[in-house]
Amino acid sequence: MAMSDVEDLAGVRDEVRAWLAEHAAAASENLSWMELVFDAGWATPSWPQQWGGRGLPVEATHIVREEFTRAGVPGSGHDLSNIPANTILEWGSDELKATYLRPFVTGELRSCLLYSEPSAGSDLAGVRTRAERGLDGWIVNGQKVWTTQGREADYGLLVARTNWDVPKHQGISYLLCPMHQPGVDVRPITQITGGSSFNEVFLTDALIPFENLIGEENNGWRVLATALGVERVMLGGVIVGGQASSSTADLVALAIAHGRENDALVRQSIARLHAWGLMNRWNTMRAKAAKGAGGPSVSSINKLSRVRIQKTRAELVLSLLGEEGMLDDPANESGDAVYDYLGSMSASFVGGTDQIQRNIIGERVLGLPREPEVDRDIPFREVRTTARSGR
Repeated sequence: MAMSDVEDLAGVRDEVRAWLAEHAAAASENLSWMELVFDAGWATPSWPQQWGGRGLPVEATHIVREEFTRAGVPGSGHDLSNIPANTILEWGSDELKATYLRPFVTGELRSCLLYSEPSAGSDLAGVRTRAERGLDGWIVNGQKVWTTQGREADYGLLVARTNWDVPKHQGISYLLCPMHQPGVDVRPITQITGGSSFNEVFLTDALIPFENLIGEENNGWRVLATALGVERVMLGGVIVGGQASSSTADLVALAIAHGRENDALVRQSIARLHAWGLMNRWNTMRAKAAKGAGGPSVSSINKLSRVRIQKTRAELVLSLLGEEGMLDDPANESGDAVYDYLGSMSASFVGGTDQIQRNIIGERVLGLPREPEVDRDIPFREVRTTARSGR
């Protein structure tokens, strides 16, 4: 459906409401439901029709998300926040799109991000995992860390070095790595919460088919920039099938339940969170408008805002619960309050550290001078490091 098929965005809202009224009862079967949503074009309405979308403007995607949320069913917003699907749509070959877009959106296939390395810190351009051409595909050796959902993933979005004789940003390739193979060893990392959603991944002669190259060889930095942009939008408040955490109604109810509704500091904290939520929503709209107009994206601002909201909410909930908030009992009113509080600590690192986000904002949004990088323009094999050379 092109925009000419509806008079305006109100027509999109009417159409998605009618579709949901007819089909929402099927939402209990998750995979079947997602296949139904994708085939109807509502999972990715701003994508081209050729690849499962409706060719609508991104404003329509927000309307579709609102209606799916109103109906209480998942499935919308993947054209904003699905990292593997949007990266492949932007950079992948037609063969990759035909093979992977639908299953990554429906959830038939799951993915993880093979970016961070112990020796590279927050400098993703300093990766030393190497991919070399073999007879049947890329042979990959190296180590990744902080990989979320590594044990459940079918494929990993892998950043690897394919050329050591050019500056670091120019010798990286972006590959779709099959995770279920002998050369991939995923080991869980126990976190402060007691869970282990993070993993370290060891790659030993792992094989990746040549056709799983996303974008051009040695041009992976640009592909990675696209993927990181999608991730920051997602972390900044665009949640698949839901909304950003801008509502404070639950906090008001919790304050009333514990007799704190007239506490000036509590009221101020709730009001501040409400204001931050609105600002985050407006910045999301601003980011989309800026991207569409060719201006700098402000997704890093959204990401920082989301982190601030998440941490402040978690602290306020514990404050309202008092001693009860320290209990780790699902049957108790505190529920997952302690887990949420401890988990919020990682928000400053997931999807790029707060410091990296501030650098991006300073350089790309405010136009400030770049930070000096002494190794930016020299061949990567000449870069001094305490890590193993990788060759």
